[in-house]
Amino acid sequence: MGIMKSPEVVAEVGKEEPLPESSKKLGMYFVESDTRRSPFAGGYTTLGTSPVNIHGKPIPDLSKTGGWLAAFFIFGNEMAERMAYFGLSVNMVAFMFYVMHLPFTTSANAINNFLGISQASSLIGGFLADAYLGRYWTIAIFTTLYLLGLSGITLCATLNVLAPNQDDCNQLSLLLGNCEPAKPWQMSYLYTVLYVTGFGAAGIRPCVSSFGADQFDERSRDYNTNLDRFFNFFYLSVTLGAIVAFTAVVYIQMQLGWGFAFGALAVAMAISNLVFFLGTPLYRHRLPGGSPLTRVAQVLVAAFRKRKASFDSSEYVGLYELQGNRCAIKGSAKLPHTDDFRFLDKAALRLDANTSPWHLCTVTQVEEVKILLKLIPIPTCTIMLSVVLTEYLTLSVQQAYTLNTHIGRLKLPVTCMPVFPGLSIFLLLSLYYTVFVPISRRITHHPRGASQLQRVGLGLAISILSVGWAGVFERYRRNYAIRQGYEVSFLSPMPGLLEFLYEEAPDAMKSIGSAYAAVAGGLGCFVATILNNIVTSITGNEEKRRNSWLSQNINTGRFDYFYWLLTVLSVINFCVFLYAARRYKYRHGDSTQLSSK
Repeated sequence: MGIMKSPEVVAEVGKEEPLPESSKKLGMYFVESDTRRSPFAGGYTTLGTSPVNIHGKPIPDLSKTGGWLAAFFIFGNEMAERMAYFGLSVNMVAFMFYVMHLPFTTSANAINNFLGISQASSLIGGFLADAYLGRYWTIAIFTTLYLLGLSGITLCATLNVLAPNQDDCNQLSLLLGNCEPAKPWQMSYLYTVLYVTGFGAAGIRPCVSSFGADQFDERSRDYNTNLDRFFNFFYLSVTLGAIVAFTAVVYIQMQLGWGFAFGALAVAMAISNLVFFLGTPLYRHRLPGGSPLTRVAQVLVAAFRKRKASFDSSEYVGLYELQGNRCAIKGSAKLPHTDDFRFLDKAALRLDANTSPWHLCTVTQVEEVKILLKLIPIPTCTIMLSVVLTEYLTLSVQQAYTLNTHIGRLKLPVTCMPVFPGLSIFLLLSLYYTVFVPISRRITHHPRGASQLQRVGLGLAISILSVGWAGVFERYRRNYAIRQGYEVSFLSPMPGLLEFLYEEAPDAMKSIGSAYAAVAGGLGCFVATILNNIVTSITGNEEKRRNSWLSQNINTGRFDYFYWLLTVLSVINFCVFLYAARRYKYRHGDSTQLSSK
């Protein structure tokens, strides 16, 4: 085997005496050299994965912190954020059209881009939380920005100076485009406060679910059950926020005006911020682990530099890792080596005395990158669901203008149409543990009824049936012009997806893992816009007076064809998901994962 030296001697790499070529040094548990950037030149103990208080100190008595009480303080913040998000998505297009006098298509594209950028930029919030700020301070800072943005939007809807002149601007003038347009500085102000709001959401969205899950002790016997129930309740709060946005906020806007509607969103966010800060003494925190992007870049650079090296060419046995229970990444436990993406293992292959982190990485650091790569296909497969939901939010409102929206004596505003999927999801999640879990447990033999990937797959499958039914119903509506209520129910896979990403992400990258779901949603908004443009350009021809499938007059368009196109794309996407899910291996094992079915 060769000569084995003590860790103290091995750490002084530059002072080692050369060994005979026939012998190799044990390299599996090397401590870091003095040239590595870590405290005490020996990394962090795995105690860094234990919860700490707001000051970064160990919590003496965990029973007085965390748990469900702390989690409920966090639910309110997410509910208010979702309420504001959906409230803006429903009302801002109409506000830009009726108040700021922008063309309808311009308004719709502006809001689609805002929603897409807001979700896709969640990686920024996840990065800051995992790298430097921690989840609590990231939420605290960005939720304040969110409130400032909503307050600015409220001012725009309240102060006449921030909007164009509304005199002599009736419905006909709006349709003909004869109303006074907004001045450039007025639109600049609106876009500024709108994107401040979006930037605030980008910081909150990837952190709230992870921070809530941090409140449960992973060493507890009930950890998996509590985590499963937490994400179920978390999404219930998301859905409840959406329902309030589609009903109460719309009602306030119709009865009291735009200023009160946006003001209600700001007040709700202010109350949720207060509740969140009141729970500060109860929260458990995780130490930020330093820049994850830097660690990823170090692995890629180190592996590329040694791409031509053979695993047998090193004078050291095994791959580089710290000694004992120490880890080079603060707030993370060591990760066992896996055989996936073997080319990345060369980043942990020690060829010489160079211990620069851009030349030599630990096994745990390499495994972090592997996990991030393995996670990508699953949230990618939910982009298509986001496309379907984005199209639905637009098309259902347009269809509702041609339908009878009375329920008894109650006439629903067309902007309330998206509330019905929210109600169906709320009902399904409410019955999840009392109905779905007992039945599915008998079928899958899974203790929680279904694994995370099975729940994601179920959501995708039901969305296919829903959008297919939408096509059938639209064909029926169009052919026979029957004016009656229209609605479709979409089951979102987000609860299983968020739980999956949280449990599978590396310890020091939980927020970035959760951001994957938001990024997929943002990309779905962009894909929906691109798909609309492609369909309009291919199916429509102004010279031949041929209307596109997405014509403004839905009776001359073919929304049914478009829904069936979405169905075909969703089926293809579902097949890709099945392939990716069958190949995926859970980090902590799951005997009933989708790959075994």
